[in-house]
Amino acid sequence: MRHFLRSLTLLATLLAGAAQAQVETYPSRPVRIISDSAPGSAIDVTLRVVADRLGRTWGQQVLAINQPGGGGAISARAAAEAAPDGYTLFQPALSLFLAMPGRAANLPLELPRDFAPIGSISAQPMFIAVTSALGIKTLPELIALAKQRPGEISFAATGVGRITHLTGELLQIRTGIKLLLVPYAGGPSHALNDILGSRVQVIIEAYPGLAGAVQAGAIKPIAVASTERLPDFPDLPTVAETLPGFVATGWQGLVAPNGTPEAIVAKVSKDLRDVLEQPEVKKQIASRGGYVRPMSAAEVTAFIHDQQRTWNPILQKLASQP
Repeated sequence: MRHFLRSLTLLATLLAGAAQAQVETYPSRPVRIISDSAPGSAIDVTLRVVADRLGRTWGQQVLAINQPGGGGAISARAAAEAAPDGYTLFQPALSLFLAMPGRAANLPLELPRDFAPIGSISAQPMFIAVTSALGIKTLPELIALAKQRPGEISFAATGVGRITHLTGELLQIRTGIKLLLVPYAGGPSHALNDILGSRVQVIIEAYPGLAGAVQAGAIKPIAVASTERLPDFPDLPTVAETLPGFVATGWQGLVAPNGTPEAIVAKVSKDLRDVLEQPEVKKQIASRGGYVRPMSAAEVTAFIHDQQRTWNPILQKLASQP
């Protein structure tokens, strides 16, 4: 028995040493971060900012891998099936935790059932923007016009059941208006083609996906669903100024396949937080209508559960409709 216990102690010491050596050399080759976002979308733009900074910190290339489709199930499956060695990470959007049951296989995701949480990257409140052809400049004007023309004014959202869509549904519930949903699977660039052609009148999206069209004067933001006015957009009213308590924010986090060594998860979590504290990173994300939102692994899990409680009633209502 004494020999057996000594052997166990030796084995534990060797394993601890191996784990320490593994984290000390991590990463020793390029790291992939899989995302279900389309190139150029709000999520993709943010991911590339963070990936670049992590790459500088680690002295290794950090590759942003876009795998959109299947309502997020394709990217989630690819990430879940990757080797749990820290060299494949996953950047899920909030929408993957809020998916309508039955809409896509293995969604919605759950933490910590499906992945090991690492941290939070950023939050990006939803912007409501309109075409000039609609002839309005404020959210109250949009609400008034929609009440006069129920079901006639269309709004673009990137996917059914995603935060852009849910924001539009919440807006209709809170105001009693009826809008026509036009979902797009290819990211905001596809939606903007119809917006610019005035085939769709309203778009709900995070700012990175709208920036080019806004700066060119092709569309006009009329409200942002943040808790307070954004520093880079001081003249843009919040939705809550018209509808008290209305908040709708996209979120991007970082997770790892289950089984990834805890030491590596802890290292990535710390390095991610350090990157997000860099003034230049904060500035880049803020200029795109978002803000950094560092969280610990435990805070990520609690945040996801809170968002699920907030949005699940709307998801259940949508799922019950034909």
